[in-house]
Amino acid sequence: MDEITAEYTTEQISPSTELRKKPLVTVAAKTDLGRVRENNEDKFEFYMPEDDATVASRGLVFIVCDGMGGHAAGQFASELACKTFIDVYLHHPASEPEVALTAGVVAANRFVTDVSRSNPARKGMGTTLSSLVLLQDTAYVAHVGDSRIYRLREGELLQLTHDHTWVDEAIRNGVLKPEEAENHPYKHVITRAIGVEGDIAPDIEKSELNIGDTFLLCSDGVMNHVSDDQIAEFLKNHTPPEAAWRLVGAALQGGGSDNTTVMVVRVDGFEEPAQ
Repeated sequence: MDEITAEYTTEQISPSTELRKKPLVTVAAKTDLGRVRENNEDKFEFYMPEDDATVASRGLVFIVCDGMGGHAAGQFASELACKTFIDVYLHHPASEPEVALTAGVVAANRFVTDVSRSNPARKGMGTTLSSLVLLQDTAYVAHVGDSRIYRLREGELLQLTHDHTWVDEAIRNGVLKPEEAENHPYKHVITRAIGVEGDIAPDIEKSELNIGDTFLLCSDGVMNHVSDDQIAEFLKNHTPPEAAWRLVGAALQGGGSDNTTVMVVRVDGFEEPAQ
């Protein structure tokens, strides 16, 4: 595999911010090849800094990417995007998280695109990118593609991301009815992804973070075979490690038509600095 170097790394340090609340979390992740694919193009990463300065300004970072391009190309794209996004987000000088998140996505897109254009073996590679940042008492989402992020709160499951697919956008625009989407020939046609276009515009969302919130980051290998009701049931009734295993198991039992990756993040509480 080519050497991965994040040329966008900067020596600038994130701006100093007062640490008001440090999220305490339980994290579990699992990935599986599936029953059809010969290689795993999914990639997950998370970074939970130990120093209070980074926790205060950048928080805890979680990411799932689903590569495209076949064999080593998709695998390389997803790994490259994960590492570049985290590196640029953590070291970006902006004080606003949204700016740093966008910069991380843009840098990942540029790096994947540059490698794809310069290396014939990587031509046409790309990846989805779905990231979650828990910063103080706020959850931030940066998203491109059709991987998903869900939140379970007080028993209610909410999808925090929109799928960047032809079908999903047609439904939101009133062109297609949800019941028509299930077997539509364009169901898996992605309209936005890392490495596909020169310019990229990620969806950036933020919401209040509560104790007990449980987040699921997953590739579409889950959604292909596991319903939202099943997802809610697993997250409600099981610990993050058990939920991760059961979600992947359900995807395999449902057919395992794609690589399947899940990351479950549960907020157990907040640590407040001593006065």
